[in-house]
Amino acid sequence: MEIRAGEVTVHYVEHGVGRPVLVLHGAGVDHREPEACFEPSFDGVAGFRRIYPDLPGTGRTPAPEALRSADDVLDTLLGFADQVTGGTPHLLIGHSAGAYYAQAMAARTPAQVAGLALVCPLLPGLRDVPDHRAVAGSGEIGDEEFRGYFVIRTPEMLERYERYVAPAAGLVDEAALERIGGRWELTPDRGPAYPGPTLVVAGRLDSTVGYAAAADLVDHYPHASLAVLDDAGHALPHEQPELLRALIAEWLARVERAG
Repeated sequence: MEIRAGEVTVHYVEHGVGRPVLVLHGAGVDHREPEACFEPSFDGVAGFRRIYPDLPGTGRTPAPEALRSADDVLDTLLGFADQVTGGTPHLLIGHSAGAYYAQAMAARTPAQVAGLALVCPLLPGLRDVPDHRAVAGSGEIGDEEFRGYFVIRTPEMLERYERYVAPAAGLVDEAALERIGGRWELTPDRGPAYPGPTLVVAGRLDSTVGYAAAADLVDHYPHASLAVLDDAGHALPHEQPELLRALIAEWLARVERAG
């Protein structure tokens, strides 16, 4: 499916009906990774329409020359959200760079966001990022990209990587992402913190963004739950699926109570 948002035709897939849930992936992948990781959280849960876009420059969404910064991508995502939801309040889930954009979208349009979930969020001011190391499985399994992403290196994790992560590499517009990445920090929002139900999940062994900056967010959001998961790195949604599912379920319950 496709929707025009400004100068960008955004490709996306969706599942279910009901309140919209916009799920944003990280850098270098496409909608297939979050679709695989977050769809299990909605098994048997009615009333949610899950929407998985390819971010500009990834998957089947182009990044025209007019997109020259993260702020330009944010504007595209805000336009996409408005178009695909019909302007109705929606939930936001983001992983890695997708969480960075989700955080900014909630800050920019808080009345349109019914709940915010940030998983291994990319943030400015990262600190105390640990060295990468495996905690399970073979150090010889998979390629260098797999071993640099996963801390649990089992055949099951390799199969997930080869099915949901690796195929996106050939679709990435490297020139566009380099252009946008040169101005990757978003213009700070000076308004109050997003006040709705918030979930922050980080991996203790995340050697990409760490967990310390994510943990700081619990003092920023007035209704945030924080979980730092051991034996999980930046690939946390793959490595700790049952814990993530439980955390998402608790967050969805809080969203429902908040109306």
